[in-house]
Amino acid sequence: MRIADNWQDYKILDTSCGEKLESWGGTLLVRPDPQIIWQTEKDRSLWDKAAAVYHRSQKGGGEWEYRKKLPESWQITNGRLKFIIRPTGFKHTGLFPEQAVNWQLLSDTISRSQRQPKVLNLFAYTGGATLACAAAGAAVTHVDASKGMVQWARENAAASSLSDRPIRWIVDDCEKFVAREIRRQNFYDIVIMDPPSYGRGPGGEVWKLEDCIYSLLKLCAGVMSEKPVMFLLNSYTTGLSPSVMAYMLSEIMIKRFGGSVTADEIGLKVESTSLALPCGSTAVWQSDR
Repeated sequence: MRIADNWQDYKILDTSCGEKLESWGGTLLVRPDPQIIWQTEKDRSLWDKAAAVYHRSQKGGGEWEYRKKLPESWQITNGRLKFIIRPTGFKHTGLFPEQAVNWQLLSDTISRSQRQPKVLNLFAYTGGATLACAAAGAAVTHVDASKGMVQWARENAAASSLSDRPIRWIVDDCEKFVAREIRRQNFYDIVIMDPPSYGRGPGGEVWKLEDCIYSLLKLCAGVMSEKPVMFLLNSYTTGLSPSVMAYMLSEIMIKRFGGSVTADEIGLKVESTSLALPCGSTAVWQSDR
């Protein structure tokens, strides 16, 4: 497992009974996590300090129980990157801290490049990978279907003093955007893809990632330059193991471009046990040129 252990102001303090107790810049939040199936004893003197607890609803979704007054938003820092934290109605805070391991990999790869890579970040959310790539010197196209998420990403860029970097902010359906880029012959050296487990098509139809991920990967391979550098696929879908993701990337990328594929879980350390909580999977194709 690749563990994001370079955070100073984010920590998972404890986990038990389907919940994790997190410190976001000193603000304690309790959020559900389906991976946490163990039922270890909770230290109430610690857990009861939480400022807010997210409760799932049996009908879907859920809501926050605020036990202390919270600011509307606040910031946490990872290296030179600053992120605005804002609890949402779907348990999220606007950031997935475990992704810091992928940001570092992208940053290191771009820093070693002999040219300014063009990066396409699909399903780009609030822009963690976008900012890491831009800070390392890449030209980035940030694509997400949610106007609100793209605006949040722009706010993170401003907070990180990266608004002047070459970033294109695109609100669009990722699959349709890629198809248009291929027709326009606008190609990229690095593609990042972090699709949701479930979504809705143009006609409102529900789709599952497992049913369409292979065709989506094949499409995105077509937007890569003649000398591509990296394809990074991340998933929180339990049905997509690292090995399955690696198999697909190998079939699509190695046959066409050579190179190699690695895959693993990513995770975060739990302070109370020093064990690692799995938080998703990443498969990475890299060129050997």
